[in-house]
Amino acid sequence: MLDALITSRTRIKLMLKFFLNTSSTGYLRGLEAEFGDSTNAIRLELNRFEEAGLLEAHNDGHRKIFQANKKHPLFSDIQSIIRKYIGIDDIIERVINQLGEPEEVYLIGDLARGLDSNDINLIIVGSNTDLDYLESLVGKAQPMISRKIGYLVLTPDEFKTQRPYLNEEKLLKVWEKTD
Repeated sequence: MLDALITSRTRIKLMLKFFLNTSSTGYLRGLEAEFGDSTNAIRLELNRFEEAGLLEAHNDGHRKIFQANKKHPLFSDIQSIIRKYIGIDDIIERVINQLGEPEEVYLIGDLARGLDSNDINLIIVGSNTDLDYLESLVGKAQPMISRKIGYLVLTPDEFKTQRPYLNEEKLLKVWEKTD
């Protein structure tokens, strides 16, 4: 879907990197290694995003570090488009909200780092989760978003125990219970 609107694969990769997980940062050579694209293509897109005010930059030694500008008027709209492209909104609507008991849901792995992937991996934190029902909902949601959904269900106590071992860079909260 997004590929039809935005023809630059590099631009899509940068949007995923910076607008899916807003704490993500990157610099030219690091993005080159991460994406496997040429520095010229990445530089061109970074400059466009920075000139439009969508990315902020600061210098760290000889590196120019980029990050999403959360204050930009289009920030939330772009983030919403990216979440829809990935399928997170559908998963929350079709799976998480129907489970009833979860407290938090985290996206982990490549997508949490802002790298496109055909796999959506989640940690669902909650008590009394009906695993058979969850499996049924995931089975129905996967064809709708054309991605494989993997999940790990933890109680709040198990999550507190495991959290120190999780790579925070690869952990993105995508849903939280509101009372």
